[in-house]
Amino acid sequence: MLPISELSPQQLAEAAAHALWQKDRTSQTLGLTLDRIGPGTATLSMNVTADMSNGHGNCHGGYIFTLADCAFSFAANTREHKAVGQHCAITYLIPGRIGDTLTASATEVSLRGRSGIYDIRVTNQNGDHVAEFRGHSRMVGRAPNAG
Repeated sequence: MLPISELSPQQLAEAAAHALWQKDRTSQTLGLTLDRIGPGTATLSMNVTADMSNGHGNCHGGYIFTLADCAFSFAANTREHKAVGQHCAITYLIPGRIGDTLTASATEVSLRGRSGIYDIRVTNQNGDHVAEFRGHSRMVGRAPNAG
């Protein structure tokens, strides 16, 4: 691999995502897929199974939150510094249903100093807006892939 100083922003984002994915047991165990990655952006998807249902027969909100949080994590860790979540909030708009494919698309809104803000939109396979998540990140050191 090239030294970090010689990587393009896209190459750095891809290398960071690869390093993060290798240790992200939550994303792997839930069967999430990393669909796209770029500087300050990430898109992940999840198929809703019956094991993810709540007492109302819908996707439990905790799984939707986890999907959005994972997209937030990947988007916030696309540079040479390790970022962690500092604060986040979610608003559920419609239920996820068993059999749905939910997609969380994270976009960096602001990155100043050690703090970032990310908006994550969760949609279903029909493009319906399921939830909106906002995450605040904090950089805490150099990422392992940053050499």
